[in-house]
Amino acid sequence: MFWKTLGLAACAVLLCAAAPKAAPKAANPPKAPPAKAGAKATLPAFDARDPASLVALLGSAGAKAQVARKDEDAVLVTVESVAANFSVQFADCDRQGRACKAAFFDLMGGKASPPISQLNAFNQSSVMCRAYQDRSGKPHVVYSTLLFADDTRQHATTQLAAWQGCVGEFGLFLKDPNAYLASAP
Repeated sequence: MFWKTLGLAACAVLLCAAAPKAAPKAANPPKAPPAKAGAKATLPAFDARDPASLVALLGSAGAKAQVARKDEDAVLVTVESVAANFSVQFADCDRQGRACKAAFFDLMGGKASPPISQLNAFNQSSVMCRAYQDRSGKPHVVYSTLLFADDTRQHATTQLAAWQGCVGEFGLFLKDPNAYLASAP
């Protein structure tokens, strides 16, 4: 499964790189009306270190994301989507809850956890995803990433694709841990 997860991440990167390029501009494009003084751009600048940027990105993809809590140096975002409901904890943020240094994605995967030995085997089969059992005995899959000022919207989209790969692989694992691990390298 290590190779499947690595393959999913590689496909996400390649798909992003192979995205269709913008059509060449016409010789005489129609002129847009002049911008009014003080008018704001319709798309805010993207900053991967700001939880609001992730909330907007997920919203544009059809998910419902919202800031659930702000602490001194962390922000928790909850996400409801067709694929899964999960949370993202932004860590080491400034006082305004921006300029965060890392993001930690977390999905609780089910009611009962496979044995710890199987969770460990899942971890050994994946490059990007990690599983653990919480104190109440529920399984989780997690993914984390560092955040930088020069991260682009496309980079964040690639990170989300990698996270989706983790969610998908963990779902397959939870359906039948023995079968999943039997086919792992």
